[in-house]
Amino acid sequence: MLKPLYGLDRRGLLRVAAAGVVGASLPRLSATAAEPLQTKPIGFGKAKSVLIVMLSGGPSQLDMLDPKPEGPTEVRGEFAPIATTIPGVTVCEHLPILAKQTDRWAIVRTLAHREHNHLLATHVALTGRPTPVPRGGSDLDRVETRNDFPNFAAALDFIRPRGDGLPSGVSLPNYFIEGPLTWPGQHAGFLGAKHDPWQINGDPNEKDFRIQALSMRDGITTDRLQSRRQLLDNLNRGRRNLAGPETDSLRDQQDLAYGLLTSGKLTQAFEINRESDETRDRYGRNKFGQSLLLSKRMIEAGVPVVQAAMGIVQTWDTHVDNWGRLKNTLLPQLDQGLAALTDDLTASGLLDDTLLIVMGEFGRTPKISTLPGQTIPGRDHWAHAYSGLFAGAGVRGGQVLGQTDAQAAYPVTNSWSPADICSTIFNALGVDSDAALMDPLDRPHHLLNGSVISNLYTGASA
Repeated sequence: MLKPLYGLDRRGLLRVAAAGVVGASLPRLSATAAEPLQTKPIGFGKAKSVLIVMLSGGPSQLDMLDPKPEGPTEVRGEFAPIATTIPGVTVCEHLPILAKQTDRWAIVRTLAHREHNHLLATHVALTGRPTPVPRGGSDLDRVETRNDFPNFAAALDFIRPRGDGLPSGVSLPNYFIEGPLTWPGQHAGFLGAKHDPWQINGDPNEKDFRIQALSMRDGITTDRLQSRRQLLDNLNRGRRNLAGPETDSLRDQQDLAYGLLTSGKLTQAFEINRESDETRDRYGRNKFGQSLLLSKRMIEAGVPVVQAAMGIVQTWDTHVDNWGRLKNTLLPQLDQGLAALTDDLTASGLLDDTLLIVMGEFGRTPKISTLPGQTIPGRDHWAHAYSGLFAGAGVRGGQVLGQTDAQAAYPVTNSWSPADICSTIFNALGVDSDAALMDPLDRPHHLLNGSVISNLYTGASA
């Protein structure tokens, strides 16, 4: 049965347990005395939705978007470069469709930060901030906690609560978990479970894919549910003297459950089988392609922040068989799915209102290496320089931002951090630069904690 990780099961949607938050204090928007800006940053409010295509594990910049064919053998890898629609710019030979569609994309080659560990880097990538300190030396000390900073969807949900039955964020098709390790940066952190994105765990390529948590039990009609809701409201009004954090949390979950069950728009958006066979074939009959198709349906339904995971936590972690995995599976499926996605968003006009971002939590080392006990080489973790793709919502396509050195190891021009990506996302969604949250210790955190990547919109060289 498919259900949200931090959400509601099919039988108990209106009887969920109260979710815990960090401490007894509630986060709130901070009050500032600053005068509102007279002019907004470039790109402000251009996006109604943001779609983050997450390549978890760290895709190789050298073997995708920043090839170095003139580099030494121990650096350049096995793939040949191919020309793109941008004069003088090449990409990997196994991205042939993207190469013909680079007029839609801005390739950013100088993303950078300091975290080379998957868990810590994922928190940075999905929140724009390092994980709270202290963090231990073991991965078991770096897992997700309610002390973490909220991710983009959760923070947006807090400052712009919705009342239309749609979640502010949907993540699919899997949560980033491996054994005892749960990757941080995936939920609302100190804001509490009320603001967690709606999490879908299931393969939309499966024939019987459906979201049972959005289905009502046999015999329960919308009218009957509304009648039950009225009775519940009457009971709650008689218990106002019992109000407190736990009671409020339970009522919040009840409101969320009711909104989701009665939102026909959201229910239909998850019905991927409504799409024609021809459309589904264009995206690719695999988990990558169908996840991008389902993400498009979330955008069409009006979900503001969608995260599509292109694989589980270590899918792009190519310490071993880097070139075989990229060539045979990862790049062809990504190439086909992204092409279909941008084709459909362009044809419908939704690309004008949707900011698309394709990225991992970091890149791969310039030096090829072979792990002890292995015979097939690969590349290790590298956060000093990596690449990403940006499109839509006013982003100027057909450009490359940033230049790395001869080994794609370090930026030689301006670099941008996850904090800058964070600020660009919130700016695109029309969030004012002075918007801030107060954590449970009453410390202010401005949501736009970096610089908007204005070059995406101006086309100015980095």
